[in-house]
Amino acid sequence: MSTQPAGLRLIGAGLPRTGTLTQKEALEMLGFAPCYHWVDVLADLDRVELWDKAMDGEVSWPEIFGASQATVDWPGGYFWRELMDAYPDAKVLLSVRDPQKWEPSFRETIWDMGHGETLLNLLSSARSLVDPRWKRYVEFVERMFWSPQGSFADGGETPAQLIAQFERHNELVKATVPSERLLVWEVTEGWGPLCEFLGVDVPSEPMPHANDRETFLGRVIDGALAAIAASRGQSLAPSA
Repeated sequence: MSTQPAGLRLIGAGLPRTGTLTQKEALEMLGFAPCYHWVDVLADLDRVELWDKAMDGEVSWPEIFGASQATVDWPGGYFWRELMDAYPDAKVLLSVRDPQKWEPSFRETIWDMGHGETLLNLLSSARSLVDPRWKRYVEFVERMFWSPQGSFADGGETPAQLIAQFERHNELVKATVPSERLLVWEVTEGWGPLCEFLGVDVPSEPMPHANDRETFLGRVIDGALAAIAASRGQSLAPSA
């Protein structure tokens, strides 16, 4: 049995809503498994504590990533520069998308979860009242994107603001990562460029197509409803 090299072999620097769940599934098909993704945080909210510490400079990447051979989406992508230094042999994947299509996708998920009179925000806020782990997660997301140290510190009230920050992020990655270490890629380009970059064979199976938006909304909405229902059940339980 062959042994896999320790540590990350691929660092995803593309922003959320650029087909990152499809990337996760594709990379795992190519042998870069497991691939760390935001869904791993949503599935285990205790992970937020480690990521909060990382933002404070107290970080142990092996503790965070474990056996993962790749990471895509945030929160890993937030630390793309730090991860480049920690894993100097890892390649960097910058996933991109048409900014005009990316903006509403990002707004209707990540932005709406924490801002405005939206169902997503109202449900998330209600869950925060009864679920301390979710409250910490929401505060972490706010910090990661909208705080002074966040990726989108200039705000996101308008489409123009989000698009400008999206484009600025992509240009920074392209200007920073050595060209031989970087692939700028859109999932619609398919297996070819990705497999050539990674030095692996093109699979016979088609490129997977995961619905990031529905997965994200389902996790947030279903999780909120379950937490609220559980809290209501506890409040109605007879006292001993």
